[in-house]
Amino acid sequence: MVKHWRVDREEKYEIVEKWFLKDLEMIDGKEADTDNPYFDMHFHKVYHMEAYSCASKYTFARTLSKLNAMYLKKDFKIVNFDDTYLNDDSIWSSSNRDFLVVMRVCFYASNLLCLSLCRLS
Repeated sequence: MVKHWRVDREEKYEIVEKWFLKDLEMIDGKEADTDNPYFDMHFHKVYHMEAYSCASKYTFARTLSKLNAMYLKKDFKIVNFDDTYLNDDSIWSSSNRDFLVVMRVCFYASNLLCLSLCRLS
């Protein structure tokens, strides 16, 4: 965990606490159905965290999952996250694919509009 602050125009960072991925047992997103940046990391102790945004929370969870798959291959749980957003291959994931999401929503909305305006004979 890094502490961040500014001194005049200079940004300062200080490492406050370190954790090892091998000690991570579970990441709890708290509520998969709501857009919140809060999550818990379960090591020997539970750490309550707040990400910058919900998207950054999911990016962090995907990153930990990939690091685990590449190096440790350890079974740790990721709970209370929407699997659609955790899967990096999904078109709905938010890592630089926001335009595709908006495009798909607009496509569905235009289809619904066309269907609602069509007269049934």
